[in-house]
Parts: sequence; C-alpha cells; structure tokens
Amino acid sequence: MAIRVTIADDQAVVRAGIAAIIDAEPDLCVVGQAADGDAAVEVALSLRPDVALMDIRMPGIGGLAATARITEQNPRTRVLVLTTFDLDEYLFAALRAGAAGFLLKDAEPDRVIDAVRVVASGAALLDPAVTQRLIDRFASGPGPFDTTRLLRLTPRETEVLRQIARGLSNTEIGEVLGISAPTVKDHVSVILGKLGVRDRVQATIAAYETGLIRPGTS
Repeated sequence: MAIRVTIADDQAVVRAGIAAIIDAEPDLCVVGQAADGDAAVEVALSLRPDVALMDIRMPGIGGLAATARITEQNPRTRVLVLTTFDLDEYLFAALRAGAAGFLLKDAEPDRVIDAVRVVASGAALLDPAVTQRLIDRFASGPGPFDTTRLLRLTPRETEVLRQIARGLSNTEIGEVLGISAPTVKDHVSVILGKLGVRDRVQATIAAYETGLIRPGTS
C-alpha cells in the first residue's frame, strides 16, 4: 500500500514541485494539499495521511500550531517540517509540538523521498546539514524539560541517550558502546518511556534542554 502524503505550503509552485516528486514514486502518493495552517489541519484530520509535509510560515494559524493540533488529534499522522531554517524562528518549538523531523526546502529530490519514507516507517529524521545549527540556536542551555527525568535513567541508558543526541543509528551506537543493535533498540524503547517522549527527535531535544548535551560538543 502506498504511503499517503499531504503537503502544506503557501507557495503553489513549491506544493506543485513537491507533489510531482512524490507522485513519481510508486510507493508514495499525494492525497491532499493546503495553502495555510488551518487548511493543513483540516486536510490532515479528514484524510488521515501517513505523512504530513508542513511548512512553518503560512497564513492562518501557521505550521507550528497546525503541527501541534495534528499530532494531538491524530498521532498516527507523522509531521515532517519543511524549512528554510534561517527564517524559521519557531522550528525548535515545532519539534516539541510533535513533528517527526525536518528537512530543508532546497533538499535534493531523493532526500525528500527518503525523508517521507523514514518518518512514515515510524522513525524520526533530523537533517544532519542543519542539526548542529538548530541546536546551537535553540538549545544554548537547559530549557523547560523536567531535568529530574534524567535521574530515572541508568548510566548505560544515559550514555545511549548521549549517542542518540549525536544523531547515531542503533547500529552505530552499538559499535560505539560495544553492544548489539537489538540491545540498543531495547535501551531506546526504555529511554523513551522513562523520559515520556514519543521518538528520537524529542529524546534529542530532551538531552539538550536538560543540559546533558551542550551545543557544540561531540
């Protein structure tokens, strides 16, 4: 069954371009489009796509509020934020609102297609080209996350969280820590539960907001 996608962007040319890229793939299909935040919510909640591509700056309630409403009312739809980054002051808040990841608008077509498939599979996606810039800008110190939750983690789980925040895959984390990928997967599941977060994106945010990881560090 094809992955169903909706596209929200106030620029018709951008919507048309992304739709053409997605519809060209046999396992992907665009089922709806929206030009503002309110319409983005309406389309996503009525059509219940697997992935909702979401611009941040749009008329109406905007992409940030739209992301929060969609993830709250229909968690099965994964929101992938499209951003120009330098103009998107609220991108970090969008991830807190439940977005499964973000991608630059000038990404190569193959990258867009891959990103849709990744978030549709239930995984999270942080574009490596802008991850550190994002962290440096929005997470310069401990933020609103409840730091006492870190006390629930074992030393091994804390170290796994550090590696998640570095953007490593389960296999890569296993290689760094000398444990198997399935064991890492088990640790990740426990970490998400103890922190009360939905996915690796929000776990990464928690690591920076609590000060476990500092911007600019490895």
